[in-house]
Amino acid sequence: VQLQASGGGLVQAGGFLRLSCVASGLSFSTYAMGWFRQAPGWEREFVASISWKSATDYSGSVKGRFTISREHNKNTVYLQMNSLKPEDTAVYYCAVARGPLTTSQISGYHYWGQGTLVTVSS
Repeated sequence: VQLQASGGGLVQAGGFLRLSCVASGLSFSTYAMGWFRQAPGWEREFVASISWKSATDYSGSVKGRFTISREHNKNTVYLQMNSLKPEDTAVYYCAVARGPLTTSQISGYHYWGQGTLVTVSS
């Protein structure tokens, strides 16, 4: 299984970015997918998850600003990030869940991408 994340970069506060993650080597449509992030000196934290049927779950800190979606025919999961804040600065990782339903637990994921850096300037 391989996950290739892209779309990170430098953006001003209030701006937006769209992250993409292409998965290969698995039956993409049968697994939930998730996005996590890790800021320097902090533990990796849950951002958003999407089930195999596109039910979604978000952390409280991003709810209403971020949107997770997926395209089964492209084996791709997206994270649209709007109204970005400096505290959103982190390396963002996509991950494949162990099953079809959403989960916010790191232990609920078994494959991880390499991460893409998002930097939000104030």
